Amino acid sequence: MFKLNIHRAPSLQVQAAAALLALAAAHPAWADGDKWPAATPLKAYTQECGACHTAYPAGMLPAASWKRVMGGLARHYGTDASLDATASAPIAVWLQANAGTYKRVSEEPPQDRITLSAWFERKHRKVEPAVWTLPSVKTAANCSACHGSADMGIYSERGLRIPVGMDARQARAWRD
Repeated sequence: MFKLNIHRAPSLQVQAAAALLALAAAHPAWADGDKWPAATPLKAYTQECGACHTAYPAGMLPAASWKRVMGGLARHYGTDASLDATASAPIAVWLQANAGTYKRVSEEPPQDRITLSAWFERKHRKVEPAVWTLPSVKTAANCSACHGSADMGIYSERGLRIPVGMDARQARAWRD
């Protein structure tokens, strides 16, 4: 029978196992196959930003874009999304720490808009412009209209759902 002696220093194997577990916990999980590093969302980010739109994974934009987004909340894409410094500082730090650093997100998109990034346009090239204006979709920024797990940072093509109001021809073009 194994007895735990809490007064004895942990063995090297226990220390190594603890270190590996800490590293595994710190490494971002991968959403959407191997494409989106999805850091554990900061609660304040999810509450503040997710109250108005999808709380996008921080890895969808490079750090420079997030810095401009957070610095321009008073004019956030036509809306005043200002936060006091106490609320915005931890969000800004978290976004910088978890921003995209890999090839797919290396370019800063026009206007720092995820929906204008080269990778977004490439992934959505089959979506007809009329689909973005459907009442169930409204905008390309409404990820959850088609990606049912967008709120969890999962944008897998396997989980796509056809938005309400899409006609059969649009659906076929979209699925092909």
